[in-house]
Amino acid sequence: MAFAQRRVHLKEQQRGADVTTIGTLLLHVPGFVCSLALVAGVSYLLLPGLGWLPTTLWIASGALAFHRPTESFFARHVLGLRYPTLKERDRLAPVWREVTARAGVDGRRYELWIEESDDLNALAAAGHIVGVTRFSLDHLPNGQLAAVLAHELGHHTGGHAWSSLLGYWYEQPSRLAWSALRRVTRVAILVARRISPGAAAVIVLVVGSFVLFLTFSVWYVVLPLLVAPYLLAAVGRRAELRADRHAAALGFAPMLSEVLTTMHTGEKAAESAARQAGAPAHPPGLLARLLSTHPDHHTRLHHLEPYLRPRG
Repeated sequence: MAFAQRRVHLKEQQRGADVTTIGTLLLHVPGFVCSLALVAGVSYLLLPGLGWLPTTLWIASGALAFHRPTESFFARHVLGLRYPTLKERDRLAPVWREVTARAGVDGRRYELWIEESDDLNALAAAGHIVGVTRFSLDHLPNGQLAAVLAHELGHHTGGHAWSSLLGYWYEQPSRLAWSALRRVTRVAILVARRISPGAAAVIVLVVGSFVLFLTFSVWYVVLPLLVAPYLLAAVGRRAELRADRHAAALGFAPMLSEVLTTMHTGEKAAESAARQAGAPAHPPGLLARLLSTHPDHHTRLHHLEPYLRPRG
């Protein structure tokens, strides 16, 4: 596809929050509540009388997801992305301009980044980050590259990227505390086992009793935390289908189906090579499929079918 510069008519509303975004935020509420209780407790313990200050700052820190310098730091040092070279920018610019023109979106609001990877992939993160792998940039023709970028733009215009980042950020204190508790318990059991098997059994009994007490006393928080990963994965799969629909509605359905088929073929080839190398084949089990944030190849193509039929 050859993309030429043309007049762009921008939509009045540049982005929104669809049902998957709202669902993601709601599913992160239990984790946020646990983190808030933990941050507030530690703050008031360390700073009596001023505990509200670090708690308030932590709550306000979520706004950094839309702060451009913070986003750039996140892209470079957390996601491992880099700025495109002049040659790469010349390759991306007309494709991105066409995608955003069709969507009625101001493309200058977003930053294009490159991931040094030999995989066919792209990503949308934070409030304004759109990343694409060097392999995708070097090997995809314009139409397919546009389809990939239109998919990632769909994550932004639907609010998927920032809601996922906010949920992840606000759950970090509780995740870190749980991870620390597990490590301390594991070390305590190993030390106790060296001393006496009975001492290790006592530690297991005490920790187990504490977990059970916590589960039954605040089940309305613990139960949502246990099922949240599966529900978040289901919402994530729905968000992927919505991003596919966004790209298809812009006219990139045939190109996107080609990209999906290429990705599926590559995955099958990798599995075949692993089997030939003697690696045991382990098809994903039920739990792995339930925790997958991306629909399978056939599901995505099925949802693209209405956009692939000739109109007449």
